[in-house]
Amino acid sequence: MLRPALIAISSIVLSAGAALGCDGRVIEDAAVYDAPLCVPAEPQRVVVLDASFGLGIGLDVGLPIVGAPLDNMSDAELKARAVEADITSTGFVTEPSLETIVALQPDLIVGFVGSPSMASGVYPQISQLAPTLLYTDIDWRAYYGLMAGMTGKTGEIEARLAEYDARLADIGQRMPEKTVSVLRITSWDFQVYLDAPRSYAPFAVMQKAGVERTDYETSDDPDMSMKRPGWEELAELDGDVLLYIVGGTNDSDKDGRHEEVLNNPLWQMLPAVQSGDVHRVGHGTWMQFSGLDSAHQVLDDLERYVIGEE
Repeated sequence: MLRPALIAISSIVLSAGAALGCDGRVIEDAAVYDAPLCVPAEPQRVVVLDASFGLGIGLDVGLPIVGAPLDNMSDAELKARAVEADITSTGFVTEPSLETIVALQPDLIVGFVGSPSMASGVYPQISQLAPTLLYTDIDWRAYYGLMAGMTGKTGEIEARLAEYDARLADIGQRMPEKTVSVLRITSWDFQVYLDAPRSYAPFAVMQKAGVERTDYETSDDPDMSMKRPGWEELAELDGDVLLYIVGGTNDSDKDGRHEEVLNNPLWQMLPAVQSGDVHRVGHGTWMQFSGLDSAHQVLDDLERYVIGEE
């Protein structure tokens, strides 16, 4: 019993020490890497490391963002917002320019990385440039709350989330008893994002809206969120409705891969393809999900293609 007590006391001491030595705000959220973390009370120059949650939610809550990885973005609407806000591109999301970040002189760097392992690979170098807040969970709604608390927009964001919840509940009540399959076609493989305990955001939205996926696309394993089926496994995507994603940050809509798949007999044998209930949805929304705007666009697609309302 002594060791847990010592650990608890040490944690309190470390937290108090961080608070005493911090001239700004202490972030103690368990989802923040290397918390407790001292950040500016009112940041003036923020660089975000991802052009999805970090950028979209940062703009929504009014963070003064000066830099973000805008190269090769597939979400045209979000990129237009960033350009309008005079945000400098720091390069591509997986290859940010450290020189550009340094030149921007940030007083805070933020990123929605989704896991501690991803954070551990980024934090040591980036945190030398400025206080760095890396969010290691996948809960985009909780991230809204954290970021809104830094800018005084908590009430505004809570109101927007309440409106979204009301729409989500309404759609859930109207959701028909259909199974829905979703496939991403890339230049090199197929990807199926699962209905699972840790689903990627747009598929979590589907889950909350009461969409039923096929058995192949459903898992109760918290460590499993995606499958990469081969050609023969495409037959498992036997939903009444098939949504597919192509293009974006890969060239599958330009290099012939898209046409190759759609002309293949294995694709044409899928039930939803044969019935004509197959629909292409936007890569920017589904793969570069960036917050409430993306969530509403996912609901738009569900109303249009699953419920059948224009």
